[in-house]
Amino acid sequence: MEELTRSNDPIRLSFLTHLLSEAGIEVVILDQHTSQMFFGSLTGLEQRLMVASADIAQARRLMREAEPMPVSTDQELPDQAGLSLNGQTDGG
Repeated sequence: MEELTRSNDPIRLSFLTHLLSEAGIEVVILDQHTSQMFFGSLTGLEQRLMVASADIAQARRLMREAEPMPVSTDQELPDQAGLSLNGQTDGG
């Protein structure tokens, strides 16, 4: 088995587990109980999502396609250009 990703986010892990299971990829989560004993407060102790070596390429592709790209906070999104913090247009 190979590690696909690490996380303390139970929603992300649940989503990925479901996504991969739907594609017929068996998933094993390691360190789940150890991490939960500390309620995710130990950032160095993340849960590991593991898949079979034969499935790792497909699992990486599915994860890459399903997860949103991070948005930089330094740039305005096109649909938010010209809006103030309260959602009203600035001037004009």
